[in-house]
Amino acid sequence: MVDSQYFLPNDIGISALDCTEAFRLLSPREKLYAHYLSRSAWYGGLAVLLQTSPESASIFVLLQRLFRKQPAAQLESMATAAGLSPEEYQAFLVYAAGLYANMGNYKSFGDTKFIPNLPKEKLKALVWQSQAFQDSPSEMEALWDSCSTLLFSLEDQQKQLGLGDKGVTTYFSGNCCLEDAELAQKFLDSKNLSAYNTRLFKNKSEEGKASYEVRLASAVQKGENCAVDGEGESRCGRYDFEDCVFMVSRGDYAYLMKKVSENLEKAKEHAANENQKRMLEEYAQSFTFGSIEAHKEGSRFWIKDKGPIVESYIGFIESYRDPFGSRGEFEGFVAVVNKAMSERFAKLVSSAEVLLPELPWPKDFEKDRFLLPDFTSLDVLTFAGSGIPAGINIPNYDDIRQSEGFKNVSLGNVLAVAYATQKDKLTFLDEEDKDMYIKWKGPSFEVQVGLHELLGHGSGKLFVQDEKGTFNFEQDNVRNPETGEQITTWYKGNETWDSKFSTISCSYEECRAECVGLYLCLNKHVLSIFGHEDEDANEVVYINWLNMVRAGLLGLEFFTPESKSWRQAHMQARFVILRVLLEAGEGLVTLKESTGKDGRPDALITLDRSKVHTVGKAAIERFLCKLQVIKSTADVEGGRALYEGYSAVSDTGSHNFLRLRETVLLRKEARKMFVQANTRVKGESVELVEYEGSAAGLIRSFTERFADDAEEVEAHLLELNKRDAPCWC
Repeated sequence: MVDSQYFLPNDIGISALDCTEAFRLLSPREKLYAHYLSRSAWYGGLAVLLQTSPESASIFVLLQRLFRKQPAAQLESMATAAGLSPEEYQAFLVYAAGLYANMGNYKSFGDTKFIPNLPKEKLKALVWQSQAFQDSPSEMEALWDSCSTLLFSLEDQQKQLGLGDKGVTTYFSGNCCLEDAELAQKFLDSKNLSAYNTRLFKNKSEEGKASYEVRLASAVQKGENCAVDGEGESRCGRYDFEDCVFMVSRGDYAYLMKKVSENLEKAKEHAANENQKRMLEEYAQSFTFGSIEAHKEGSRFWIKDKGPIVESYIGFIESYRDPFGSRGEFEGFVAVVNKAMSERFAKLVSSAEVLLPELPWPKDFEKDRFLLPDFTSLDVLTFAGSGIPAGINIPNYDDIRQSEGFKNVSLGNVLAVAYATQKDKLTFLDEEDKDMYIKWKGPSFEVQVGLHELLGHGSGKLFVQDEKGTFNFEQDNVRNPETGEQITTWYKGNETWDSKFSTISCSYEECRAECVGLYLCLNKHVLSIFGHEDEDANEVVYINWLNMVRAGLLGLEFFTPESKSWRQAHMQARFVILRVLLEAGEGLVTLKESTGKDGRPDALITLDRSKVHTVGKAAIERFLCKLQVIKSTADVEGGRALYEGYSAVSDTGSHNFLRLRETVLLRKEARKMFVQANTRVKGESVELVEYEGSAAGLIRSFTERFADDAEEVEAHLLELNKRDAPCWC
């Protein structure tokens, strides 16, 4: 029997993201702007297939060819002829929907592989029965042969994403290990090159020296050793570094980056203002030449574009899925501002300068000036990538965030459907808590997302000594509040938070932001901004804290005992917070193992609401201060000791977390998937094409997404995949 965690269940939740009204209210020009931005995002999002696993792109093309010839309803008769039961055919549809939703065959939330829940020979029989196979038998057979083994394989290393023997990654060639990643980061820092849009390939030795290729994502493939017209200074070329050879080259995902840039240029024709035009020019420059500096410049114009009707961002953004924590996964979103909801967030922004001093660290550890950002609630039209978050705080460039600002967005139509919970599927809570949890989960999560994004990710100073030796803090006067002593560590030169803290940076920062949310949601003024007063405010606080400790328990699903590693940054963060609150004692949080009504192992987690403002607040205050001091002072050693200590999952101590993990896996609920609309130019107008919230609807949305150039896109994807295939062995 294969462990059920590697299947997507047939009854998995699939919901359509509703943006009908938001799109209808756009002007014709705004609709065209949104359309071409969406096209750019969807083409770029295909790069995620190549960033996820060696087989993802081939599986994607296999599915596209099957369903372009025969929609799900038509293919069903072929499935019956091939001997599949209705349940097995539904399992195949769910698998296909899962691959599209995650842009690969590993879950975007948890990094675990998933395979079809039907026998391999039956899926092969279905492929052979299909119209696609009848039309092009040799091509379809070759495609099946290229991916079918890995499609079903669950060898230990292939069960999750990871570096070296810990899992699968295509950010690094198969012969790379942690030491190679660390060496490459040192090289990149020495050349002031960002890792965000790179992959690392270890080549055959040159004259006894280890040889590496750092490949930049770009449409341009030529000119390895010189600047290309329009690019400015080039970093491409051959370098000797620490008795190794590094070659910096262009051209990763070249075809896709070209399509991204072309559509950004088309969007520019319909931009609303000069900031949007300059932003799109710089983005196109970035994707054409592989320049993060150009992307940063585009991000500066994006920050200046205050309160747009159509909001967007695109690029190699989040580094969660790079096992080393430095390389960004491609994502692009296009959304329409929800004005009513955005008013609440605007009030929170205007209160930020009053709320920041409430955070539990000395003022020296806070930014010299809080740059008031945009904070809007958006209805997503397009979100291309491996998954859709509830909120975003971007850009991720430390130097811009610290001195020039950032934006926050809350994705309203995602929140509306992503976190709806049925009572019978609500695990590990007391019956008395369940009804209250269902009622207040949405409102409390809205508060948490707002605080997490704006004052969590938006707070805190990094102490830096730049390349000229200048400090951005008073070196002789700033004291560590934990020890009372002068600080002795800081960021130097080109070091960043991601490059310095690498493998723990993502989860640590999510933990810090979650703690800020818990801490500040206790503030009555914050709650009143969101319309919660008196007893309602108390319920929001209680459910927010209860949700956090429950999430910490659920987080155990994303821990891999064999490698002692975490596969999801946010869930690791929530487990750490659970550990901190359990450690606080005094009955604040209790976690007990039990036997359920079905006779199987169960657990119960409770929170004493009378102690949240006392014991709970004091525990989070102490921990949050430690997190910030370590981050500000670049204390990697102290940070690893603290964070990895709380992240440890064992069967010793007051709670047997390894056994609790088995219980969590036994009772877990699959994460929902979203069906997104397409846009289509018809004459001089743009129409919105929507789909039903089902596996078939999700599949159809993807087959129609690239309808105009499907064969060309698929051929290029296979070519890009084939080029690097030898690198993963």
